[in-house]
Amino acid sequence: MSGQTLTDRIAAAQYQLTGSDMARAVCKATTHEVMAPKKKHLEYLVSATNTTNVNIPQMADTLFERSTNASWVVVFKALVTTHHICVHGNERFIQYLASRTSLFNLSNFIDKTGSHGYDMSTFIRRYARYLNEKAFAYRQMAFDFTRVKKGAEGVMRTMTTEKLLKGMPVLQTQIDTLLEFDVHPKELNNGIINAAFMLLFKDLVKLFASYNDGIINLLEKFFKMKKSDCKEALEIYKRFLTRVTKIGEFMKLAETVGVDKNDIPDINYAPSSILESLETHMNGLEDVKGGKKGEGSPTKGSPTNNVSPTSTPAKSSNAVPTLQPPPGDGAAAAAAPEPAEDSLLDLDPLSSTGPTAASAAPTSWGDLLGSDAFAAAPAASSEATAAAAEGGAAASSTPATNSGADMFDSMPDSSFSKTDPLPSTDLFSAADLFSSSAPVLSSAPPPKIDTGGIMSLFGAALTQKADYYPCLPSCCAGNG
Repeated sequence: MSGQTLTDRIAAAQYQLTGSDMARAVCKATTHEVMAPKKKHLEYLVSATNTTNVNIPQMADTLFERSTNASWVVVFKALVTTHHICVHGNERFIQYLASRTSLFNLSNFIDKTGSHGYDMSTFIRRYARYLNEKAFAYRQMAFDFTRVKKGAEGVMRTMTTEKLLKGMPVLQTQIDTLLEFDVHPKELNNGIINAAFMLLFKDLVKLFASYNDGIINLLEKFFKMKKSDCKEALEIYKRFLTRVTKIGEFMKLAETVGVDKNDIPDINYAPSSILESLETHMNGLEDVKGGKKGEGSPTKGSPTNNVSPTSTPAKSSNAVPTLQPPPGDGAAAAAAPEPAEDSLLDLDPLSSTGPTAASAAPTSWGDLLGSDAFAAAPAASSEATAAAAEGGAAASSTPATNSGADMFDSMPDSSFSKTDPLPSTDLFSAADLFSSSAPVLSSAPPPKIDTGGIMSLFGAALTQKADYYPCLPSCCAGNG
């Protein structure tokens, strides 16, 4: 069948008599010719959607009327024309389609006039289903995924968690419906189905760009989500992995209809380590009993930071590394009555040496002032003491307890001597001075804490999260 039929000419004349140039252009674009709609008619309809006085409902109703024709050629061209206007026309057109309760009712369409018509009827049903889903997605999201801004400042990258979890399934459903077109190279054998495939291919490139942006946003927010949101996000990511292969196969078919190979985006596949990290984090949330941590707040540590289900709130704090006292001094440190006194003792450089094994531990401030620890202080400043004796001080007639107080007053001179730098002090062994039965104090400094390991625990989640960002197709980075 070639050229316009008599029916096409009569229909065009009828629309011309009614004074509707737009309806006549629709009729011209959907003739019985087995070829894609002519460019001049499509351009006229696209420009008409941008005029203020155009009747959008009339244009859409005329296309719906043409889709009820018995010929697969007319119906297929009506669908191609509708899709072309959705892509290139004013957004008011797809807004009207989204506002309708029903669109193309072609689920049972079949043209039995010939074997070719029978084969094309299958793709007509699939194509109509995709256009219905495209309009339905617009109704749910109030925007077209193929028209929104892409990239770091795009709609899907800046979307909140709540809207993202709502919008990603809608986007996935639209992509699934598009992939169901499922055409093979040998079936791209006429201009109409080739035109439909090219429109679907361009839609898929833009949809995948939005899909990719949404997945990046999802991964960035995953470790901050509550447990219920993490479950939903993990399922979305798993479905993404299964669709990437199908999307790549569909795009490769574009080469068979003349698309330049450089215009077909290369798809990089996500490493399995990302899914493992997400599942490990999810399992950590599942292991928390009672839902206090999993339901309310996200984990702060790495995905491998699992907490036992039987742990109490006091024990669960061990998940975060903290500074602990040396192994031998834990009990004595816990017995210290006042931390403020420990800090005072830390200023005494002699406290790091500790008493000998035979000496008894002092139990009060009075005993401390008269202990051997403070009696050794004059030895560190013997020159100052001798000078005071030669000066005629009444040290010989002073009781021993008074000399202990004088020696305590002279400690700042020896403790902070410029020639004797402050040795390293043991915070926990200083607390033993107040213990009634303290063990032998050690002058060794506390073991060094490996802070690098602590920081790596906090940085692991972010590192794993940022290891992979699905690559944005180069050909659609600027598409809006």
